[in-house]
Amino acid sequence: MTDEKQALSSDFWKFWSAQTISNLGSSFTQFAFPLLVYKLTGSALSLGIATAATFLPYLLLGLPIGAWMDRVDRKRTMIALEWVNAAVILSVPLVAEFGHLSVWWIYVVTFIQSTIFIAFSAGEFAAIPSLVATDDLITANGRIQASYSAAQIAGPLLAGALILVLPLTWVLAFDSASFVVSALLLATIRSSFNVVSDEPKEATTMLQDIREGLRYVLSHPVLRNISIMMALINFVGASTYAQLVLFADQRLDARGAKVGALFAAGSAGVVVTGLLAGRLRKRFSFTALAMSSLMLMGLSTIIFAGLRWYWIALPIWAAQGGLGILFNINTGSLRQAIVPNRMLSRVLSIAGVLAWSAIPAGALVGGWVISVTDNVALVYGVIGLITIGIAAFFRFFTALGDAQRYVDERKAEEEQQVAAEALTA
Repeated sequence: MTDEKQALSSDFWKFWSAQTISNLGSSFTQFAFPLLVYKLTGSALSLGIATAATFLPYLLLGLPIGAWMDRVDRKRTMIALEWVNAAVILSVPLVAEFGHLSVWWIYVVTFIQSTIFIAFSAGEFAAIPSLVATDDLITANGRIQASYSAAQIAGPLLAGALILVLPLTWVLAFDSASFVVSALLLATIRSSFNVVSDEPKEATTMLQDIREGLRYVLSHPVLRNISIMMALINFVGASTYAQLVLFADQRLDARGAKVGALFAAGSAGVVVTGLLAGRLRKRFSFTALAMSSLMLMGLSTIIFAGLRWYWIALPIWAAQGGLGILFNINTGSLRQAIVPNRMLSRVLSIAGVLAWSAIPAGALVGGWVISVTDNVALVYGVIGLITIGIAAFFRFFTALGDAQRYVDERKAEEEQQVAAEALTA
């Protein structure tokens, strides 16, 4: 662990600490908001609207936000976003204290916070290559993903304990405080979150930047195929998470705390693979690691579909979650290694729009198929088979089968640029 810490810069560890604290606080809000909505309305429809308020900013604002984050000083902007987040979240307990909290205020706060999250995530994605070497991207991304998932396990447990002694609304104050701590930690980082280039850049509009990002993604063999593949995987696999409670009830005879443990097991699997991602990447190529993990995720879904024993299903679901995030870490790191830094935020926002648009559509279709067939296990099994098929197709019939070549080409371009700038200096 000591050697790894030395390999990753001190600025990265400050960045990681800020995100770990912020993610822990955010997990309090993710736990508290559905409870607040249900407490205020008692309506399943209201819970659905709250979820829609989370997804809507991706569809409406994802592309312009990504372009905007490529135009600004990312570090200063991310610090400012953390302060805004702190104020927005703190507004909920303050409004409740004066007796004026309504479900509509929760919807508004959810929409604003989700919008801020899109911008912050775009900046975070683009900042990491400025903090670590290309060879350490998998390790860095794995560390961030592991801490995020650990927060998803610990946060609800801590928040559940806090509501025994505090009003539910004031649990959100801990999330507000976490954003303040994160902002202060980010301010101590010396490195810029933007890679400075000596090449002159023509003045452009936001619309031109969005078009440039779309053209770049759609014309690049690797990026185009990753985007299509991610959209397909999210569309097909959305039901495995959306219908987990139903599956647990009908197939595993699991309810209440057992279902909570099932969700926690999935997050625990993510933590384990997130910590191992860097070591695995050093031993295997992107294609071998990413595509194999996706195929194994499909296989674990098929096995899970056939189970009726809860205690066996628990580790299988953990493996499924871990393999899925290992695929995500590798595809994200591949984008970071290929895309010029000045365009990274736009590329992430384009990927986010495609991915998040596919999830609600896939969840609706999957729910409809389950209602028609009345066989949730069959649907899970088919999802596993289709996942394996998607991975095999993109592995053997697209540029993703030779993705490392594009990473090497990008690295050679950067080395040539550095050499040219040194000669002209």
